[in-house]
Amino acid sequence: MPVKQPLKQILSATRSHWDCPEIRPAVRENFDKVINCRTQALGAEVFASEAEEKFVYHSCKSRSCPSCGQRATLLWQREQWTALPDIPYSGIGLTMPDVLWPIFRQNRQLLHDLPALAAAVIQQWVKTRYGARVLIVVVPHTFGRHLNFNAHLHIMVSAGGLKESEGRWIAPLRFDKQKLMHMWRYAVITYLRAALKKSLLASKASPEELRVMLKAQYERWWNVYVDPIRSKWHFLRYAARYVRRPPIAQHRFTKITDREVEFLTKDLKEKRVVTTHYLIEEFVDALAAQVPDRYRHAMRYFGLLAPGTKRMTSAALFALLGQNKRPRPQRLSWRDSLRKYFGVDPLVDSRGQSMHWVRRLKPAAR
Repeated sequence: MPVKQPLKQILSATRSHWDCPEIRPAVRENFDKVINCRTQALGAEVFASEAEEKFVYHSCKSRSCPSCGQRATLLWQREQWTALPDIPYSGIGLTMPDVLWPIFRQNRQLLHDLPALAAAVIQQWVKTRYGARVLIVVVPHTFGRHLNFNAHLHIMVSAGGLKESEGRWIAPLRFDKQKLMHMWRYAVITYLRAALKKSLLASKASPEELRVMLKAQYERWWNVYVDPIRSKWHFLRYAARYVRRPPIAQHRFTKITDREVEFLTKDLKEKRVVTTHYLIEEFVDALAAQVPDRYRHAMRYFGLLAPGTKRMTSAALFALLGQNKRPRPQRLSWRDSLRKYFGVDPLVDSRGQSMHWVRRLKPAAR
C-alpha cells in the first residue's frame, strides 16, 4: 500500500541524523523546508466565500520537495519553449567511470565546473569541424535509478550552428561520438590532475594512488551518447524530470519502517521493476548527496545561449532563422496555473461560489 507523504515521514523520523553541523547547510535547509511544506509552520493565505473558508498553506519552493516540483516544472517548460528557436536539436550524454563518482561527491566545488567543461568540449569540436557556434543547454545530473551518486550530464545542442565568418546558419551538424569522448575524457582527467597538483582534491586515497587511478581511467573507454535529432519539446520534457523535481517520486515508495525504506526501481539490464532496500539512515545520506548547493542552477546555458551572448545575438539569430522572437510569457499566477494545467480552480468552494482573499496567517513560532 502506498505511503502518504513518505518523504516527510522519513525526514521527520531521521531529523537527528541530518540536522547537525556535519551535514551541508543546503541539505539541512532543504530537508527542513520539505518537512514544513504546506503546513502552518510556513504560514497561510485565507480565502472565503459566503458559506466557506479555506486555508491555503504556503509551499516551500524547494527543489528537493515532491509537492512543489510539478507546477514549477510546467512553468519552466513554458518559459523555455518560448525562449528557444524552433530548430532541430541533438541530445548528448556525457558520463564518466564509476570510480570517479566518489571524487566529485566529496569535492562538490569540482562538480559545479563539469557543465562548463562539457560545453567547452562541444563548442571546441563544433568550431574545429564546422567553424560554427551552437546553442548549448547542460543539465547536470547526479543520481542513478537506485539513488546512487552518479555524476553525468544531459546536454541539448542545436543541430545547426552560426557560421559567423559567413554570417549564415548551417545545418545539419553531425556529432562524432568517439571524438567527443576523447575530448571529454581529456578535459575531465586534466581538470582533476590540476586540482590534485594544487592540493584541492580531498580524498581518502593518497596523492600517488590518485595519480595512478587517473592514469588508468584516462586509458579506458568512457560512454558517450548522441541521440537522434529531435525537437526542443522532446528535450524539455526529458530534462524536466531532473531540473525541478527530487530524484525519487513519491509513488515509488512501497514500505517505510523505523529501520528500512523500500521503493520500486526499473532495472534496465533485467528489464523489469525491482525493489530497492535501504537502511533509513543510508537512504537519507543517499538523498542528501543529491541536494544541490545553494545558488547552483539546475540548468546551465552556453554558446549562443550564454547570458552575455544571448543579449547581443538573440534577435539577430531569430531573424537569420526567419522566425519571430516570442516575448517572454507572463508568469501564471498560482490560481491560473492550477486551472490551466490541472483543471482545478482552487478558489471555488464546494457550492461553486467564488472565494476571495481575506487575511494572511503568519508562520507558526518554532
